[in-house]
Amino acid sequence: MTNRHGLKVSSGDVANARPGEKHLAFGVSIGMRLWEEQPGEQKPETVREYETVGYVIRGAAELEVNGERVQLKAGDSWLVPKGARHRYRIVEPLTAIEATSPPQQQD
Repeated sequence: MTNRHGLKVSSGDVANARPGEKHLAFGVSIGMRLWEEQPGEQKPETVREYETVGYVIRGAAELEVNGERVQLKAGDSWLVPKGARHRYRIVEPLTAIEATSPPQQQD
C-alpha cells in the first residue's frame, strides 16, 4: 500500500489489511482504519509500539488493558496507550473506527 497524502481517500482506494480491517486515510503522524468483526474467541494479549484510540459505531466488545476490563458499546470510545498489554473480545458484530499514532498499515 502506498502512502496517500492529500485531502481525500475514495472508498475504491481503501486497502484491506488483516481480515476485518480496512486502512483509511493516514499521514506521517496518524493513521485511521475501519474495523468490522464478528463475535468469537478472545484475541490473544498483545503489546503494540503505537497508541490507539477508537470509537464504536455499532456492536459491542470487551477491552482489557493492563488487567482492567471495560465494556464497549455503540457511542463509546477507548484508548490503548503505547506499550500497554491489551486484548479484545468481540461480543456483538462490531463496526468501529480506530486511529493509531504513529500510523500502522501492516500489523
